[in-house]
Amino acid sequence: MYSQTQSVNLGVIPAPNIIALKDGDFTIGAKTVISYSDSKSKGKAIMLRDYFEKNYGMKLPVLQKSGKSKQTIDFISKVQKESDKEGYNMIITPSNLVISGDDAGLFYGLQTLMQIVTLNGKKIPCAEISDKPRYAYRGIMQDVGYHIYPVSFIKSQIEMLAKYKMNVYHWHLTEDHGWRIEIKKYPKLTSVGAYRDSSPISNYTDSLKGSDHLPYGGFYTQEEIKEVVAFAAERHVTVIPEIELPGHSVAALVAYPELACGDTPGPFKTAEQWGIYKDVYCAGKESTFKFLEDVFTEVLALFPSPYIHIGGDECPKDRWKACKFCQKRIKENQLKDELELQSYFVQRIGKFINSNGRKIIGWDEILEGGLAPNATVMSWRGVEGGIEAAKQNHDVIMAPHTNVYLDYLQGEKELEPYAIGGFNTLSRIYAYDPTPQSLSEEQKKYIVGVEAPIWTEYMDTHRKVEYMLYPRLFALSEIAWTEPYKKDSVSFFEQRLPKHLALLDETDKIYRVPEAIGIYNSKLFGSEFKIGLKPSVEGAKIYYNFDGQDARETDFLYERPIHIILRKGEKRQLKTVVITPSGKRSVNTSTIFINPN
Repeated sequence: MYSQTQSVNLGVIPAPNIIALKDGDFTIGAKTVISYSDSKSKGKAIMLRDYFEKNYGMKLPVLQKSGKSKQTIDFISKVQKESDKEGYNMIITPSNLVISGDDAGLFYGLQTLMQIVTLNGKKIPCAEISDKPRYAYRGIMQDVGYHIYPVSFIKSQIEMLAKYKMNVYHWHLTEDHGWRIEIKKYPKLTSVGAYRDSSPISNYTDSLKGSDHLPYGGFYTQEEIKEVVAFAAERHVTVIPEIELPGHSVAALVAYPELACGDTPGPFKTAEQWGIYKDVYCAGKESTFKFLEDVFTEVLALFPSPYIHIGGDECPKDRWKACKFCQKRIKENQLKDELELQSYFVQRIGKFINSNGRKIIGWDEILEGGLAPNATVMSWRGVEGGIEAAKQNHDVIMAPHTNVYLDYLQGEKELEPYAIGGFNTLSRIYAYDPTPQSLSEEQKKYIVGVEAPIWTEYMDTHRKVEYMLYPRLFALSEIAWTEPYKKDSVSFFEQRLPKHLALLDETDKIYRVPEAIGIYNSKLFGSEFKIGLKPSVEGAKIYYNFDGQDARETDFLYERPIHIILRKGEKRQLKTVVITPSGKRSVNTSTIFINPN
C-alpha cells in the first residue's frame, strides 16, 4: 500500500508534472528485458542495465526493440516539438514499461525510473507520467575564484545535478582572488594570477579577524576542463564558464599589469581580503580587448555551451574616471559617462562572442548604460533587474540573493558554520517562484530559468560547500522543474525529502540535517500541549530533553507524542535533535512553552 501523498508522485524529486496511478504493478525480475529503438536510446538502456547490476546484482539483457514482448522496459526515441524539449512520457503496465522522449527526455525519464525503483523496490505501481521542465535553464553557479576544489568534487556536484534534472553548471573561473583556468597564450594568468599570499580567517569577532599568512591557489588545466565538460555532457549538463570583466580582474592585472588604466600601471597583488577592488581592466586600451578576445578564443574552444558568462558586476569606475585612455574612449564614442563606457565594454565583448556563434550572460549590472543585443540577464540583486530585462524583451535567469543564494545561512548564525550572512532556508527556496507575477503573460516567457549561486569566500573546504548545497538543491530542483500548481510542501518536506536524505545519508556527502518535523525555535503559550514529531531523515532518531542543555543520545528517545502540562506561571523548554543512521546531527531546536495564566 502507498500513502496518498507518496502515491501522488511515487517519491520522485522533482515532482512529475502529470502522473496518474493505475491498477496493478510492474515487477522487475530475471525475465525482464531492456530494449531500445536507436543509438541514443541504447545509451539510456545501458545506463539502466548498469544500475540494476550495481544495486541489485541483476544482469538484464539489453536488446534492440524488435516488436512488443512481455516484461520489457522500452526506451523509445521521439522527436519533440520545441515546447516539449527535455520532456518524457512513461507508461507502466503490468507487462511493459515504456519511456519515450528526445535524448534529454529519455535521460530524465531514466532518472525518474531509477528514483521510483530505489524508493519503491523492484515491484513498482502502474502509472502514466507525462513530464517536462518548467524552465529550460536549471542550474547552480559554483565559484572557484575565492576557493578552489578538486575535479572529483566538481564531478560529484554535476552528478547530483543530473540526478535531480538540473541541466546547467555555471563555473565561475576568474576573480580578484585567483585566476583558475589555464590560458596557453597567457601563461602568467595561472603561474602568477592563480595564487595569493594569504586568506582571511574570520570576520565573526574582532579577536579572530586577520589573515592566515599562508600562500593559497591553484587552477584547472585545459585537459581537466575538457574532462569535466565531457563528464557533464554525458549527463545532459551544460557547463557554462564565467570570465569576469571589466571588474573582479585583479588576478589578471597581477599577471599583465599593462591591461590596467594609466601609462605605467601596477604593480598589483592578487587580492587577499574579500570585497570589491577598484583596479579593473582599462576600457580605453585596445590591448585590453585583444587580450580578452584571445582569452575567449581559448575558452570557446573548451566549452561548447551556447552561453558564455562575462560577469559585468561590481565594477567600480574610479580608475576609469581618472584614466586618459578611458576618457578618450568616452569622448570618441560620444558616450555620456562611465556607465555607458561599461555598456560599450560589455557590448564589444558580446559582439565578439556572438560572432563566434555564442550568446552572453551577464549579472544584472549589464543593464546599466544599456543592454548588449541578445544578452541574457542574470538577476542577482533581487528580482528588479530581471523584471526590467524581461520588459525589454531580453531573456532572464533569476538568481536573486534574497531567495536562492546558497552561501547564505540556513539557520541561526551561532548554530551554523561560518558564512557570509543572509538567510535562505530550505523552505524559503521551496516557496520561491522565479517568474514575477507583475509581468504580463508575454513578458513571463522571457524568464527562461533559475540559478542558485554558491560564492565561496567562507567555504574553504568542499565539505562546507556540500553542507550549503544539500538539501537546498532538492528544493531548487523542484522550483526549476515542476509547475507551481503541482508543488506540494507537505509531500515534499514530510514524505519525499526524508527518503531522499536517507539515500544521501548512505553516501560520503556532507549535508545539513533538517530539524525534526513538527517543532521550531519558538514560544508557545498555554497549559497543555501534545507535540507530535517526525524525523527529517527516514530512519533517523529524535532525542529530546527539558533540562536546558542541548539534546543528545543520552536523553529521551522520541517514540510517541510528547505530553507537556504546565501550571500557572510555569515555563518549560523543549530541546530536540535529529541523529541520522550515519551519525549526522541536526542543530538543536529550542521551543519555550509558557503558561502565563
